[in-house]
Amino acid sequence: MLAHLRFLNSCGKSAKYVLGSVNSLNAGASNLRRLSSGLESPEVDISLSTGRVVRISSGKYARFADGCSVVTVGDTAVMVTAVARQKPGGGGSNASFLPLVVDYRQKAAAAGRIPTNFLRREMGPSEKEILAARLVDRSMRPLFPAEFRCDTQLVCNMLAIDSSNLPDVQAINAASAALSLSDIPWNGPVGAVRVGLVDNEIIINPTRKELQLSALDLVVSATKQNLVVMLEGRGNIVNENELRMAIKKGTQEAQLIINGIEKLQKSHGKPKRALEPLPQADEEIEAAVRTMSEMRLREIFRDFTHDKFSRDQAVSKTRTDTIDKVWSSYPSVDPGLIGECFNKFTKSVFREMVFEENRRCDGRYLDDLRKISSSVNMHKPLHGSALFQRGQTQVFATVALDSQESALKLDPITSLDMGVKSKNFFLHYEFPPYATGETGKIGPVGRREIGHGALAEKGLLPIIPNDNPFTIRLTAEVLESNGSSSMATVCAGSMALMDAGIPVQEAAAGVAIGLMTKYENNDTKHLQDYRILTDLLGIEDYLGDMDMKVAGTRRGMTAIQADIKVPGIPLKVVMESLQKAMEARFKILDLMNESISTVRTLKKDCWPVTDKLQIEPHQRSKLLGPGGINIRRLYLETGVQFSQEDENQFRIFAPSEAAMHEAKEYLETLMKTEKVPDLEFGAIYTAKIVEMKDTGVMVTLYPSMSPALLHNSQLDQRKIAHPSVLGFEVGSEIQVKYFGRDPVSGFMRLSRKVLQGPASSPVRNLDRSSSNGNGSSHDVKSS
Repeated sequence: MLAHLRFLNSCGKSAKYVLGSVNSLNAGASNLRRLSSGLESPEVDISLSTGRVVRISSGKYARFADGCSVVTVGDTAVMVTAVARQKPGGGGSNASFLPLVVDYRQKAAAAGRIPTNFLRREMGPSEKEILAARLVDRSMRPLFPAEFRCDTQLVCNMLAIDSSNLPDVQAINAASAALSLSDIPWNGPVGAVRVGLVDNEIIINPTRKELQLSALDLVVSATKQNLVVMLEGRGNIVNENELRMAIKKGTQEAQLIINGIEKLQKSHGKPKRALEPLPQADEEIEAAVRTMSEMRLREIFRDFTHDKFSRDQAVSKTRTDTIDKVWSSYPSVDPGLIGECFNKFTKSVFREMVFEENRRCDGRYLDDLRKISSSVNMHKPLHGSALFQRGQTQVFATVALDSQESALKLDPITSLDMGVKSKNFFLHYEFPPYATGETGKIGPVGRREIGHGALAEKGLLPIIPNDNPFTIRLTAEVLESNGSSSMATVCAGSMALMDAGIPVQEAAAGVAIGLMTKYENNDTKHLQDYRILTDLLGIEDYLGDMDMKVAGTRRGMTAIQADIKVPGIPLKVVMESLQKAMEARFKILDLMNESISTVRTLKKDCWPVTDKLQIEPHQRSKLLGPGGINIRRLYLETGVQFSQEDENQFRIFAPSEAAMHEAKEYLETLMKTEKVPDLEFGAIYTAKIVEMKDTGVMVTLYPSMSPALLHNSQLDQRKIAHPSVLGFEVGSEIQVKYFGRDPVSGFMRLSRKVLQGPASSPVRNLDRSSSNGNGSSHDVKSS
């Protein structure tokens, strides 16, 4: 150990870093000796009830990290490393929360691919990577001790991916194992499984093909004693009873993974580092804060006339007054410590009043909804629009319809992971700073916006018809926010789709369910008491223990997401919350029906239209034109787009009914064909010269004919070098004799010189402009 310290000093490491690393080096010395001696890396195989094996290993990769684990399922392998500072510092020096960062990176090399961007390397995180990182974060964060405030980073690295097994759930298990094996204080482990539902049969960790047939895609993270830590999923209108069964089964299967990680931790885990207690205020300070603020806080939380801002301002004023008065009495105490003491006391008063009165700070009882209002068809040029207001949460949703060529193309690795190459329905969620009365930069989409938008998209996707001929972009802009904006997006989006005439199966709505609990010594299995709150407020989310968002229709669930802030909650509480969500959803749907109850059938002038065009193969070149010029011209002039579906069929997309009519008129003119007259072998026809060449003249026998060459050798019985010597000009008419077509080239065989003798047959005139009224041609005798 001393030699190792001398080596670090010789490399220029500071004494502070060396001394701070001594404890960690001592704790992991035995493990380092084991790894350096070349012994086999520790691993454990976990057999799930379906017979599929999850392998967890450690000790082979990234040995400088505090913890590292690799989870392998099939040929998919995910490595997660865990590293935490020894002491709070940097961004976490004054943090009142755990500064945890989770990075999940998809690697093209893991699938044997090369990135298709300009630099041919991985760029910034994609939407899929951000959503997977949020899955890991929400599963790990609730189990960190409250006293732990050191900067912590989890890096999820995809080592290999096959075509069957999905990596995101295994990243949760790998992160759980890495934290358990490390010396980082953490109250895990956690186990996670994906639950599918195929033909009413529950499948654990379904393959990609099974998931495409599944009505449910649910990720369940749980800890010991069947306590649920995190839920995330989508369903194809799944019945609530089937959802309950899936959650229960997933929680039970997670126990197998937890047991495997615990077995690995007991044999190869590092001793946990000691926690430094957070600065605590003396009992005198706590008593002074209580005396100065309790009555005022209770009055604020009982005043039901307050809205979000007036309540926050009243609490902020009470906080400032309390800190000033307590500090004046105890000038030696850090004001920040007094402020932290006030925050904790405010949380306890708020929660205690809910337990005492079964009533909330805005006057509602536990199961009451906020006041809801909505309207549709907000602006004439929009294909579909809706405004949904729930309390002080307001969302404006708009629908834009475009051709299938505008579908969102996914990158190759995301396509391999999700099983689809493009999406013709996608939702973009926007949360500008003015939604909370703040200022700020409006720039790239943040992780929170991506997460909320993906959840709302899951909630609406099952009601979109499979044979939808358009690409649908649903934009949801949060104009006001006081809790549950993502579920308000589901409500507004559903009404906007109906206003746009999309034949949705049925309306969808969403609601957020909250929870407040009482327990001791981190024993959330045996709750002393709890309250379930329907239609969560922003302050209830901040001071509560759970935010469960559930979206669906009258027939079942379409999306669910549960963020739990305590170290797991019992299944009983989860099931009760689902029941409350279903009852609230039915009430919301009834209120939405007052604005729009059925899909709009009266067409708007701005709606795009689609049609199909059947065309014979030999006409395809005429439709497209040289290099597709006809199609491009039609798009530039009318906005109409063509997409080929098969050999003989095209799909036409027009931005309006008027544009479709204009395009069809253009097509009729373009595809109109004149009947080609039958030419008689040996007959004499009047030809019109359209071009002079050195080798002869180009002539046409009828107006729509492609010019044919009459060679110099067939112009005159005399040998001529150029047709001009015969006095021919462009536009002149001459008589030629037709000898059929060349059997090899297919060109017409015409001759003038054979006519420089006595006429043997009448001249055929095929020029329709000189034909009589009934379309017949005149035969004239040559002189």
